Amino acid sequence: MMKKTCYTLLITILLSISAKMLYAQNTSGDLIKQGIALHNQGKYDDAIAKYNEALKLDPNNEYGHYELAFSLYAENKYDDAIPHLEISVKSANKNLSVASYSLLGTIYDNNKQGKKAIETYKKAIEIDPDYPQIYYNLGITYSRNQMYPEAEASAIEAIKHDQKNASSQRLYALVCFHENKRANALLGLSSFLLLEPTGQRAAEAYGNIQHILQGGVLKDANGNNAIAVSIDDEKENNTLNTAISMVTLAARTQKLTGADLLEYQLKSIFAITGELSAKKTEKTFFDKFFVDYFYKLSQSDNMPVFAHTVALQGPNRDESGAWLKAHTDQIHALGEWIKNTPRSF
Repeated sequence: MMKKTCYTLLITILLSISAKMLYAQNTSGDLIKQGIALHNQGKYDDAIAKYNEALKLDPNNEYGHYELAFSLYAENKYDDAIPHLEISVKSANKNLSVASYSLLGTIYDNNKQGKKAIETYKKAIEIDPDYPQIYYNLGITYSRNQMYPEAEASAIEAIKHDQKNASSQRLYALVCFHENKRANALLGLSSFLLLEPTGQRAAEAYGNIQHILQGGVLKDANGNNAIAVSIDDEKENNTLNTAISMVTLAARTQKLTGADLLEYQLKSIFAITGELSAKKTEKTFFDKFFVDYFYKLSQSDNMPVFAHTVALQGPNRDESGAWLKAHTDQIHALGEWIKNTPRSF
């Protein structure tokens, strides 16, 4: 009888220990980690269940509210996500608060509440003006609401905070295209392709470059032509647009095709914009970051490989691919030039 009692007591103790260990493994923090792992696997419903468990244990866990909102957002359950973000934005943790405002602004933007999205992004900037994603998101919202000068300014801030972000440079280019700033758009797209030379967005960038060279302009959602630029910018913009048109006309006399034609056009435009910029007493962000850089590229031996890289997205992709395969030394030289050529603003 004694042995049975001792055995029962031992089992009770072991069960108690196991229960405590199980509870320790399922604190709110552990459940949130499990939720994140599930979210990363694309199992959003399972992640949401874990976060809800975590919040039952710790209802005031701001990080848990953010992660839950993020998974709800991934499930397109925007309205369900908002109350949780309204909690996490109040966090004393600056990074968590800014991330929460960023996601909240994105939800408002997706819900076509542009004004509310802009206000939300601006709150994030007040908390942390060095958070580059906020400027990009703000620029997207401005662009969707056809506020192109504001979108351009936001894209510039995003680039200043992260010069290697391809999306920010693409945004700058597309916004300038809408403003009929064709030179700005052309150099912006060229810069984007240095960072992201392949893929669907690269193919789109190639198409836009060709559209610019042919004199086209983007239209807004209502089918209207691009908006007019400010009076201060109009003269310079007209000069640059005319220069592009003149280069396009001159290229027709060269009897060039494929990447050779593209090299002639881009090299000429880079050189002209550089020469015009050199005469200015006050340089803009466009002059410092884009024009100076691509003027230097036009004066280097790297234009052929750059042109063939861009042409990979065009109808002569096979020809350019073969050329690049046979000139790996030039690809390496362009890489070294990019690495050793600083950009300023």
